Amino acid sequence: MTSVTSVELNYLVFRYLQESGFTHSAFALGYEASINKCPIDGNLVPPGALITFVQKGLQYLEMEANLTCQSDPELDEDFSFLQPLDLITKDVYELRQIIKEKRKNLQKDGDKDKDKELDLEHEGERRRIRDKERHEREKEREKEKDKERAEKDMEREKQPEDHTDREMVTDQEDKVNLKHKDNGVFVGPEPMDISTTSTTQPCEIPSSDVTILEGHTSEVCACAWSPTGSLLASGSGDSTARIWTIVDGSSRSGSNGPSNVLVLKHVKGRTNEKSKDVTTLDWNGEGTLLATGSYDGQARIWSTNGELRSTLSKHKGPIFSLKWNKKGDYLLTGSCDKTAIVWDAKAEEWKQQFEFHSGPTLDVDWRNNVSFATSSTDNMIYVCKIGENRPIKTFAGHQGEVNCVKWDPTGSLLASCSDDITAKIWSMKQDKFVHDLREHAKEIYTIRWSPTGPGTSNPNQQLVLASASFDSTVKLWDVELGKLLYSLNGHRDPVYSVAFSPNGEYLVSGSLDRSMHIWSLKEGKIVKTYTGNGGIFEVCWNKEGDKIAACFANNTVCVLDFRM
Repeated sequence: MTSVTSVELNYLVFRYLQESGFTHSAFALGYEASINKCPIDGNLVPPGALITFVQKGLQYLEMEANLTCQSDPELDEDFSFLQPLDLITKDVYELRQIIKEKRKNLQKDGDKDKDKELDLEHEGERRRIRDKERHEREKEREKEKDKERAEKDMEREKQPEDHTDREMVTDQEDKVNLKHKDNGVFVGPEPMDISTTSTTQPCEIPSSDVTILEGHTSEVCACAWSPTGSLLASGSGDSTARIWTIVDGSSRSGSNGPSNVLVLKHVKGRTNEKSKDVTTLDWNGEGTLLATGSYDGQARIWSTNGELRSTLSKHKGPIFSLKWNKKGDYLLTGSCDKTAIVWDAKAEEWKQQFEFHSGPTLDVDWRNNVSFATSSTDNMIYVCKIGENRPIKTFAGHQGEVNCVKWDPTGSLLASCSDDITAKIWSMKQDKFVHDLREHAKEIYTIRWSPTGPGTSNPNQQLVLASASFDSTVKLWDVELGKLLYSLNGHRDPVYSVAFSPNGEYLVSGSLDRSMHIWSLKEGKIVKTYTGNGGIFEVCWNKEGDKIAACFANNTVCVLDFRM
């Protein structure tokens, strides 16, 4: 009988640790077990050998336990009765007992299922009868309504009428019934469902108003306008970021020549290296520097002429989020390695690493120039401050991964959204959330505050929060009352990105259904729409509010001219 030696087993474990990325553990075992002196030729050992070896052993035990229980010819050879842990912890006799028990239960369940099926058939009959009755009643009601309508029409024909009044009424019915507030944001008596069907057909943006930027060789997952000039940055899975110069009246074709694009390579030589995916990017406040975060765990700072200024290395996993503070002296990064780091941009070195989360850091957002919030897959939110070794505030309450955190324009309220299907509003004055926003039906991917209310350039308009979800809707919330203002139901697939226009009057949403809708918040309807050739990962407005950029899964970036 063949048996495995300790030397062979040590080598298999060593290879498993190496292949799984446990480099430190592999090194320690290699050193202690003298793997370098081992006579095994590593080239002959296929990848995943230990797992294959263990699985084969489990299959053997399973076969052994099952084969002696095959006395009943009625039973199929079903080996799915045992769990891997049973096979490791129990002997063959115990395994056979488990199989016998499960088979008995299976037969009982089979009898129960037959009874259930009969019940369901009877229930189905009853339901069909009820539906039929309901259908008959509805038919009767419709007949009565038709009769009433016909009588009213006859009365109307007898009376002379003012045509202009009637046209105005029908025009108002086309719009969603919304009351205007003095401050420019409308609310109905109840939260309104605003959908494309409730309004006149939205206007498709003509191709003459669309510039398609081609050049990326993989999906484009991030885009951002420079806050000062006509520069647009995009980041892609092809291990490059690009800076596009968007000039009014620039050629509308996709053949944007090298004259108006700079390619920022994150890898020497060949692109499309998956470990160098550009995952996130952000311009500093002056628009002079672009920071990019990459799957290789490095943050990079570039000048507007495409020169690499600094490479910031300390994270041990992909960077998922990165933001400049308002002053532009610090850059903040959040990584899969569970930490957030504040970098001193001038000194090109890390200032402080914050290690509070127990899972990957998904998002970061500055509150002011020295404090910020972080969110994670561990369901927690921490508010941190440079120089402090503990969080200055801990927000616990989400029951799922917290995908996004955003401070309102004054830095007094923090909004968060999560896989637990809720968004929440938090205040530094209390530990518990101020509002729990529960109207979505699936995970909420992102949130944005409107550029309105105190501390903004639109101080007389109401502050609202937008949330975008995998349930295909965008919802707008009154943050003072914690109530749903209205639901924007125009998409057919998950909505990944939303952005408010700088004047706060419009909202753009981008979805995996390949369409981008521009909503008028005053009228509560889609005013423009554009459909591209791939899912949309991010949308953003330029500072003047006359151009919108969208990045697509089909490797393109689109720039739309927006005029109302």
